[in-house]
Amino acid sequence: MRKSAFLLPALVVILVAALSSVFIVDEREKVLVLQFGQIVKVKEDPGLGFKIPLIQEVVRYDDRILSRDLEPLEVTPSDDRRLVVDAFARYRIADVEQFRRAVGAAGIDGAARRLDSILRAQTREVLGSVSSNDILSVDRAALMLRIRNNAIAEAQALGLQVIDVRLKRTDLPPANLNATYERMKAERDREAADEIARGREAAQRIEAGADRTVIELVSDAERQSQIIQGEADARRNDIFATAFGADPEFFEFYRSMTAYTRSLQSGNATMVLSPDNEFFNYLKSDQGAAAN
Repeated sequence: MRKSAFLLPALVVILVAALSSVFIVDEREKVLVLQFGQIVKVKEDPGLGFKIPLIQEVVRYDDRILSRDLEPLEVTPSDDRRLVVDAFARYRIADVEQFRRAVGAAGIDGAARRLDSILRAQTREVLGSVSSNDILSVDRAALMLRIRNNAIAEAQALGLQVIDVRLKRTDLPPANLNATYERMKAERDREAADEIARGREAAQRIEAGADRTVIELVSDAERQSQIIQGEADARRNDIFATAFGADPEFFEFYRSMTAYTRSLQSGNATMVLSPDNEFFNYLKSDQGAAAN
């Protein structure tokens, strides 16, 4: 009876000690076994693990990819246009021993705060070396890659692996918004004025070329018309000369009749001529008398 009274508590103590010496490692975590604050064992594979009760303790860390949102950060690009940048990073604990030595008992929260400082410094350095147009452009993946690569070496000292850094949003500070808008408007007005000036210059060149072409076409047409008219006059004179040579009497008769017809048409002014006027020479000639 007295033995069973001592045996039962002993069995309970042994059972409790046995249970407290066993721990389970989940596949989503890494485990450190500490003894008086020093690392004595690392357990990264899922399954059962063992430790010395009361002397050793188990510290668990998340082995999944973690996200960290940065507080809005004001940066000054190379063109001195201040911007407010909102970014986030994805990371994981790569070396759990290095992580423990770097952050101690602060754990994930302490490491995240130190990672924030690293990312903010690298973001300022990278974005400060380019213009605001590069930051505001759609294709800024190269900038995010530079921030990540620059942060990797410093994060390794914390036992962290920086997987990705992304710029979620980039805005102008409220105080600079109106000034920036006015400057952008002035730049667009200047570009519009330059385009208008170039358009007017091109229009003047086109108009001058068209005027020159018109003058050349008109001059050429007048030259050709004068040539044609001269050839026609020469042909007409040649016909008259041939006709006069063939029958001088008929030619003189034709010229006189034409002159009479043009002069004595209805509506012409009245002419008062003496009978011996030269106008009637042909009528008074022998040929005219014979014709009459």
